[in-house]
Amino acid sequence: MAGADAASTAAAGSHAGMRAIVTGGASGIGAAIVQALRDRGAEVAVLDLRVDGLPDGTVAEQCDVGDDASVRRAVHAAVQALGGLDVLVNNAGIGAQGTVEDNPDDEWRRVYEVNVLGAVRLSRACLPSLRESTRASIVNTCSIAATAGLPQRALYSATKGAIAALTRAMAADHLREGIRVNAVNPGTADTPWVGRLLESADDPAAERAALEARQPHGRLVAPEEVAEAVAYLTSPMAKSTTGVDLAVDGGMQALRLRPE
Repeated sequence: MAGADAASTAAAGSHAGMRAIVTGGASGIGAAIVQALRDRGAEVAVLDLRVDGLPDGTVAEQCDVGDDASVRRAVHAAVQALGGLDVLVNNAGIGAQGTVEDNPDDEWRRVYEVNVLGAVRLSRACLPSLRESTRASIVNTCSIAATAGLPQRALYSATKGAIAALTRAMAADHLREGIRVNAVNPGTADTPWVGRLLESADDPAAERAALEARQPHGRLVAPEEVAEAVAYLTSPMAKSTTGVDLAVDGGMQALRLRPE
């Protein structure tokens, strides 16, 4: 027990003195990431379209990741408020349904603008500040959709596949600058977006049961579980971890269980 207590204490202070920006941090997985980083001692700035209702002490900057001017303004303000920057979590994103036939070009452009170019814009704006840190890292929120073929997710999967490739390329580009770049790959998580999908289904209970059953551990992923992975990836204790995508998917990608 003493060893476990010591490990818990070390984790609690693992981010002491660190400064982080989390996009899409006002709800869902993003809100859980903000809480996990703050619990470990980090100062956090949330960049989101709506920033009301955030925990006391959180820096809040309204930001549209689909607009470069908005991103640069919000990043500048956040870095000024934090007094520097050590961590960027590119978590903002939007969902999309359908096969490759189901969405027009404008919808493809819209989702790419947020899910892919949003991460590009934030990273580009934050890199000058991250280069000044001795504990710098970027984490991109990717998805099981980048590594497994899911039905009715062609557009969404394409954007997350791009994020997976972008993560590795950025890790190679910035390793020698002392900036680690990783991704976290959640399975189907219990988030507001998934909740809205369930509400729109003909049989919400049956749809939820199907989503739970396709993950080997038999349930949706909790946002807090994804946040724990992000906390590890951004910790100075993970200095040798870069260019990876860490699955938090209940075994969906890697396991092939026999039917019960």
